[in-house]
Amino acid sequence: MSPVSRGFTGRRRPVADASRLPPGQYEERGFPVLAAGPTPHTPLEAWSFRIDGAVDSAVSWTWDELLALPAETPTVDIHCVTKWSKFDTLWKGVSVDTLLAGVSSEAGYLTAWSDGGYTTNLPLDDVTDGKAWVAYEYAGEPLHPEHGGPARLLVPHLYFWKSAKWVRGLTLTLGDEPGFWETYGYHNRGDPWLEQRYQGD
Repeated sequence: MSPVSRGFTGRRRPVADASRLPPGQYEERGFPVLAAGPTPHTPLEAWSFRIDGAVDSAVSWTWDELLALPAETPTVDIHCVTKWSKFDTLWKGVSVDTLLAGVSSEAGYLTAWSDGGYTTNLPLDDVTDGKAWVAYEYAGEPLHPEHGGPARLLVPHLYFWKSAKWVRGLTLTLGDEPGFWETYGYHNRGDPWLEQRYQGD
């Protein structure tokens, strides 16, 4: 079964503002769906989000508790490693800064982990200071499971595989521990403006 499904809109069109497009990317008007496995469907009453690992004390939230936290509505461009970019995507979610506010840790990195066993690694510097969210709405609607709902990590300044779908927690680590795609040769950081697609880029 192909990891790519509906969402591609066909022929590439001229880009209105080429300065927003990282090297090697093209603008996509749809929202392609790419996944390495089946789509999980965790009931909301069984869903929780946890921060653990190299922390003084682990913390967690139920679905209702997450929704009760202060929310933000970032509008951001997103960039997939398969070379499509989508401009002005509108999300709603909780800033990672908010989630980490009560966490004491000396960690410099984290591993985001998801239903279905997916993981990806990130430096804390790439998810703090207003750079990342746990998003649960897209374009004013609950986030569809195909796009990572009920909640996904949103780290728009990095390639989109770092924005883990179906995210359930962040494990803080003292060192950098490669996640799923990183162990298959993808870049540890994934900056689209530097074309960091694969190890060595």
